[in-house]
Amino acid sequence: MDHTDPPLLDDELAAFVCREVSITVASCDDDRIPHLARGTGCRISPDRRQLTVLLAAPAAAEVLADVRGSGRVAVVFSLPATHRTLQLKGVDAVVVSAAPSDAEHAARHADAFASGLELLGYSAAVIRSVLQAAPAELVAIRFTPSFGSLQTPGPEAGQALRA
Repeated sequence: MDHTDPPLLDDELAAFVCREVSITVASCDDDRIPHLARGTGCRISPDRRQLTVLLAAPAAAEVLADVRGSGRVAVVFSLPATHRTLQLKGVDAVVVSAAPSDAEHAARHADAFASGLELLGYSAAVIRSVLQAAPAELVAIRFTPSFGSLQTPGPEAGQALRA
């Protein structure tokens, strides 16, 4: 994607990936063995061209190693209350340090996601414990979405995003 092209995410999709969504980060190793990790929040650059997904490093060790080796990542954002789902892929992913404000950002995301699931009958305490990351353990993957598709179940599932 050229920087003169419009970003893949419009304002509405940019807001969607930053709300109380489930975030699943996927990668694969050199033998194409897949690895998954839970994201604990997402930031998007002001021009909407780059995403930064927060993760707890110990739980995401295999994903982080894969991304360091290949630069490839796929991230799925899904809102449990509606099943609205978006998948974004990138080939320029890098592992970066979390910003000083990311611990608070991750805690807010975990609380918002847990509250949303609590309304559906799930234990917010369990969800918070799954997403909890000590500030010193937070790390981030930054990438430019080069492909995206709607994954919400229904007639538009699989439809590619167009910049």
